[in-house]
Amino acid sequence: MTLPLPRFYDPAQVGSVYIERAGMIADAATEYAKQHAIKPSATDKFRIAAFGIDCQIGFCTPGASLFVPGAVDDTQRTIEWLYRHMDRLTGLHFSMDTHRVFQIFHPAWWIDAQGNHPAPMTTIAAEDVRTGKWQAIAHPKEAYEYCTKLEKGGRYLLTIWPFHTLLGGVSHAMVPALMEAAIFHSIARTHQTHFETKGTHAMTENYSVLSPEVKELGGQVVGGFNAPFFKLLMDYDRIYVFGQAKSHCVMSTLQDLQDTILATDPALADKIWILEDAMSPVPAPPLTPLPAFLDFPVIADKAIEGFRKIGMHVVKTTDPIA
Repeated sequence: MTLPLPRFYDPAQVGSVYIERAGMIADAATEYAKQHAIKPSATDKFRIAAFGIDCQIGFCTPGASLFVPGAVDDTQRTIEWLYRHMDRLTGLHFSMDTHRVFQIFHPAWWIDAQGNHPAPMTTIAAEDVRTGKWQAIAHPKEAYEYCTKLEKGGRYLLTIWPFHTLLGGVSHAMVPALMEAAIFHSIARTHQTHFETKGTHAMTENYSVLSPEVKELGGQVVGGFNAPFFKLLMDYDRIYVFGQAKSHCVMSTLQDLQDTILATDPALADKIWILEDAMSPVPAPPLTPLPAFLDFPVIADKAIEGFRKIGMHVVKTTDPIA
């Protein structure tokens, strides 16, 4: 048995940018909780987390620089899933991709011999840096080391992304309709929503919520595994994962979960439930031939199948919470 959607919710507004109606949402949640006898999360005997990865305007709203096609529908399904299972979901946790203008994956960090910045979606290999095709405007030795370590790690070449989710900008904020669902849950279940920032260090990418792509440069630590957040999630009996993009931040976070779980207690994989219809991949760039490392939809699908094989669950928002 699922709960009805609240009266104020309008699916047509999911793709829109507006100021969240916190006061009205809180009042509606208080009344809704009384009407449906919803108890505080502290009373849950089986604790369920909803873990949303980078559900921000910068990825989920048409017109944003890194809008992921399909994200509006994904977000609508997510919101309605949250409302319908409000009484079952113990805690809401959201990662927030958090950047500034000068970061190693933004155009402003690099110039060519003529002083031009790379276009978005340019890939920069270590050889490009070694030969001077692309030069870092700061920390050149560490930038070369970074590209070298990325390639040795085998996960990605350095990709130059459009400026996105800049701290203080509109694109950094969570999708307003989803933020309202989080406020609604907080009030209805007397449980604070948790926000986890990532991606703030200028010298490394942070696709995964749990760890950066490179942890050390020039003998200096630039990031590490987020053990406290991992523990926070694993303290739940079940964790539902959703968000953007399936091929990048969601996939990388799930890979870190997989690696840590397999290294510590493989049985923990049973706790991870992937809401596959609440995430979409970054489209492959229009290149012919298309390199395999840029075929993002295929990469994402293969990864999800791998997670299923180690014991994670792959489900849809329409599947019941058993």
